[in-house]
Amino acid sequence: MPPTAYTVPAEAAGKRLDSWLATRLESVSRARVQTLLSEFKVLVNGAPTKSSLKLRGGETVEVLGDPELPPLRAVPEAIPLDIVYEDDDLSVINKPAGMMVHAGSGATEDARNRGTLVNALLSHYAELSHSADPVRPGIVHRLDKQTSGLIIVARNDATHLKLGEMFSRRQVRKTYLALVHGAVKQDSGTINTPISRDLVRRTRMTTKRETGSRSAVSHYTVLERIDSRFGKFTLVSVRIETGRTHQIRVHLASIGHPVVGDTLYGAPAKIPLAGPRKKSDPAPETIALDRNFLHAAELEFAHPRTAKLLTLKAALPEELKTFHKKLLTAP
Repeated sequence: MPPTAYTVPAEAAGKRLDSWLATRLESVSRARVQTLLSEFKVLVNGAPTKSSLKLRGGETVEVLGDPELPPLRAVPEAIPLDIVYEDDDLSVINKPAGMMVHAGSGATEDARNRGTLVNALLSHYAELSHSADPVRPGIVHRLDKQTSGLIIVARNDATHLKLGEMFSRRQVRKTYLALVHGAVKQDSGTINTPISRDLVRRTRMTTKRETGSRSAVSHYTVLERIDSRFGKFTLVSVRIETGRTHQIRVHLASIGHPVVGDTLYGAPAKIPLAGPRKKSDPAPETIALDRNFLHAAELEFAHPRTAKLLTLKAALPEELKTFHKKLLTAP
């Protein structure tokens, strides 16, 4: 596709390039504009430049190729599945951290469409339920990419419809395990704080907006308190009544205890040794976790066709067990 050229009008003087271009390309998000800039697919007066460039008016801005991404696709891939339960109506999969449930955002075509749970399901099963979104067959609910654990998959439309009703009526009991920074004061508690999209950082959710929020309820129970060389941590189980985006992560961060590894909500990327340190001291030993310490450990629900109660569990994955063990290991 040939480059598309625009002349910056005088009234745009003083605006950031990315902000102005996002308004000029009405169907393209600002995040997509920034990606185009980072890939040198936007030229100003014939040269690549930064997103933050302040326009003066009169510049020629060229957009190379198609600014819009091609549609997302679900593609069968022979990816192994950890199947905890299955019958003709549904399956319950133990999803690993790092796997997206369905196609989504990504810098490259492979990052957007490949390696998803849906792709693995399409390869494994001859039939899944249909949904309004063709990239999400079988998917009734979801888990964040860096959250591991149990997810229910509908294998026919009748089951999908019934499961959707059960989730809406809060008839599916979901329990997670999370390791958080700091010492949670109460042995148990309920966080009943509405959640909405953060208007400044669109990849985040927040509890601080009064408008546009949706109710969210999380119940937590302390399982273990850890006073380690790297500071204090608390292992909690969390049962959620609602299923808002990032619910557990944003709720725990809102009470001052971000999930370990969750840098989006305030957890450090590297955790140094606790205690005072002088500037002259060598760099402290650190530990790190390249995923969130959040695991969907248990599901309990009545089978949508037989009404038989299903209680399914998934143990902590090895990388979380190993990290937990490091905290308990004396120097």
